[in-house]
Amino acid sequence: MPQTVSTPSRYRNPIGKYVVGRNSKCISCGLCAKLCPYGVHPRYENFSQPIRPLDYRCIGPKCEANEYFCVKNCPQHALSVKLNPIMETLGDYRWPAEMILAHWYMAETGNLPQVDLEYNLGFSGGGFDKIRFKSPDPKDYLNIPDEEIDTSILLNKRHDGRPERVLSLPCYGGGMSFGSMALPVLVGRARAAKRLNSLTCTGEGGYPKEFEPYSDNFITQVATGLFGVREETILFAPVVEFKYAQGAKPGLGGHLLGDKVTPEVAKIRETVEGSSLFSPFPFHSVYSVEDHKKHIDWIKEINPQALISVKVSTPTDADMVAVGAYYAGAHIIHFDGSYGGTGAAPDIAKKNIAMPIDYAIPKVHRFLINEGVRDELCFIASGGIRNAMDVAKAIAMGANGAVIGTADMIAMECVRCTHCSSGRGCARSIATTDKELGYEISEEWAEQRLVNMYMAWRKQWCELLRQYGMRSIKELVGRSDLLVHLDYLDEVERQKYQPAPKKKLIL
Repeated sequence: MPQTVSTPSRYRNPIGKYVVGRNSKCISCGLCAKLCPYGVHPRYENFSQPIRPLDYRCIGPKCEANEYFCVKNCPQHALSVKLNPIMETLGDYRWPAEMILAHWYMAETGNLPQVDLEYNLGFSGGGFDKIRFKSPDPKDYLNIPDEEIDTSILLNKRHDGRPERVLSLPCYGGGMSFGSMALPVLVGRARAAKRLNSLTCTGEGGYPKEFEPYSDNFITQVATGLFGVREETILFAPVVEFKYAQGAKPGLGGHLLGDKVTPEVAKIRETVEGSSLFSPFPFHSVYSVEDHKKHIDWIKEINPQALISVKVSTPTDADMVAVGAYYAGAHIIHFDGSYGGTGAAPDIAKKNIAMPIDYAIPKVHRFLINEGVRDELCFIASGGIRNAMDVAKAIAMGANGAVIGTADMIAMECVRCTHCSSGRGCARSIATTDKELGYEISEEWAEQRLVNMYMAWRKQWCELLRQYGMRSIKELVGRSDLLVHLDYLDEVERQKYQPAPKKKLIL
């Protein structure tokens, strides 16, 4: 597995859960810098004054019990610690402030936060936020190192002579197109995928020349607009994905507003600069399973080594769609539930059309078992899967792995302002096609932040598997008996599990 390297924030003053204040009584004695084991009070040689406290490293009030608590030990009583008021405004119900800050920390260090941040649960009031793993039996605990735990997934389970692609982690990068995101962000994702032995997806935006060195780690997406789809890009790809629908906006097709269609984007998409691009909802050449099979056969003929993935949203007959994809010859069925997507998806679509992915996964898993084809199809889930424990819950419900999109942007310090659809609108230089903004992020920085975050996630998966006596993530697939839903427990049973967080946000 790749090495984690400290990759600090691009900003001078990173946001933390707590604010550490230092008033004018400070005499620069340096005692706080000597005492704090978390590096909150950095002090450099030949500097007479300490620099501004690194608030985001402070563990807050729980430090009061420690002998090294800076506020208590300051001889001038010049220090104070309080909750950062930005915690009430940052994020949203699915990605609350604590989850965002925790993922920033993981992306910086490759470790789980020391600060008391809730990074597994949000405030949505449903879905994965209401699902818990049952308390494991201590007798089952496996005392083995992370290196002996297998977190890999197999993409080709059909044994049809095509490559049996194995990924080192049970997740890979979702489709983000050239045009929706800054080019350094996309290349950084590709570089991270290469180091992690994983994949990332081109989305519907074609194949810039900057992608070519990482072609073995790119999924080429063939979507309804066919933007940038060429024979050579299909030949590049180890996996070709047919995107029939996106969970965030099923029935609407892809959206790229004119602000983002720069000359470079227009050239690759073979369209007109400044024109908004709306993909049609259906493939107008596909109206049956037989038509779908013709599409898959077409790709297989062009690239005899490519695996075929079929991405669809989550209709009520998701189980039938999965079986149809299998008999059409797909290797991977990728269901994208509601609550996925970026700020470019309208809320009315995200909240009202597709089935939540936590409903779709067990339904599809059981149906594939009953049809006798579950072991021949790689089942990937996405749409509102935010963190390591969401991935684990999806696998326990029946998926083989997950596709991650928003968390990648969070690792690059996204603040969830939902201005992704406008050209210069991204406050953090991530979802932009503006050259001046986009190149504020370096490919190397983005790459290492993603590697760090996923390695922190792997630590969580390894510990979870150890608790249940498992040596491989494959043993977790379909183990819904290890899960409970808080809404189906009586009050006494519910008290045994961590309650769903409740907090009023200023949105």
